[in-house]
Amino acid sequence: MAAVTGLEQPLVTAPARPARPRAWRAAVFVIAGLYFLVPLGASLWYTIYTPTTGLSFEPYAELLTAEGFASSLSLSLALALATIALVLLLTLPAMLAVRLFAPGLRPLMEVLCTLPLVVPPITYVAGLSTSLRVGADVLAPTPFWATLIAVQDPGFPVVLVLAYVVLVLPFVYRSLDAGLRTMDVRTLVEAARSLGASWPHVMFRVIIPNLRSALASASFLTLALVFGEFTVSRLLGYQPFAVWIVTISGSRGQVSVAVSILSLLLIWLLLLAVSTAFGREKK
Repeated sequence: MAAVTGLEQPLVTAPARPARPRAWRAAVFVIAGLYFLVPLGASLWYTIYTPTTGLSFEPYAELLTAEGFASSLSLSLALALATIALVLLLTLPAMLAVRLFAPGLRPLMEVLCTLPLVVPPITYVAGLSTSLRVGADVLAPTPFWATLIAVQDPGFPVVLVLAYVVLVLPFVYRSLDAGLRTMDVRTLVEAARSLGASWPHVMFRVIIPNLRSALASASFLTLALVFGEFTVSRLLGYQPFAVWIVTISGSRGQVSVAVSILSLLLIWLLLLAVSTAFGREKK
């Protein structure tokens, strides 16, 4: 048009927006950092310094070589991995099936998945222990008695995995539901199926890559719950990492604080590993 008329059209530019002050953001981060790091630093200093001996890492050496440390940590890690795998295997296909084939069941599924929030853990574990005790008596004459005993094996108590799946189900459901709301599941599935993709291909190459953030969030919450859960495992008579921490923390003050710092550091490292695993882009 400018070549035809011989007139150049003036460029219309939006007015420059004034830069927002960022000083308050830095202040918020500094205050938050001090709020978390100062108590942690004070606790660390308490564990490594005494007026009589000076600096010493003896509490951490004593903690790492304490009886039950490696076994309880490996048990909690195995329980966490098994719980993450089982809860995602149960929840994600069910949520996809409801969204694709039975949207009217979404309110019912939401109620069922969030129901564990209204049950106190102490009531839950009391009912679970009673069921296991009565079930052993009822199933004693049947072949299922051996299965019931096997799921209570102290080496790897499957019953704890089942209990943790129920406890973490509301949080996993909310994380996955938030992720599914950000994508058009029906359109993606129909497009992939129309191109000849099988259902496993749709699940692992279309749905899951678009749910990396939701899956990472669900894994975070599950990992934190398993490593911090005490009531169910203690009352059922097992000793994962949280129960071991309480057991050993009453011996010495410095060791007690060292246990807390070490457990916090381990959980941070595990969460970082999960975040890295889910956040890595596929090439």
